Amino acid sequence: MALGFYMDVHVPSAITEGLRRRGIDILTSQEDGMREVDDEVLLSRANELERILFTQDNDLLQIAATCQQDNREFYGLVFTHQLGPGIGSVIEDLELIAQCAEASELRNQVWYLPLD
Repeated sequence: MALGFYMDVHVPSAITEGLRRRGIDILTSQEDGMREVDDEVLLSRANELERILFTQDNDLLQIAATCQQDNREFYGLVFTHQLGPGIGSVIEDLELIAQCAEASELRNQVWYLPLD
């Protein structure tokens, strides 16, 4: 079963729409009514929904690291820098993760794009 993503508020809509055109299960934080919540709440919400949080927000890296240190569970985080890989590359990498990775591989982990 393909993994679903929860998109942080700052993710470009072109990434979201590109993934949807490829049949990937996407829910944006805006669609979920979480546009203005703290990052920690956003990670918790993705965990509740059993979705991988995709972000370009450096603050979420620190929150995930704190969760790992404190043995607090989270469903998984995928990160790329805003000035990192192009939109097409991000879409391809996220599609690969959604279709090929197991939830257990991402649980309590941070994966970085681009995949190498």
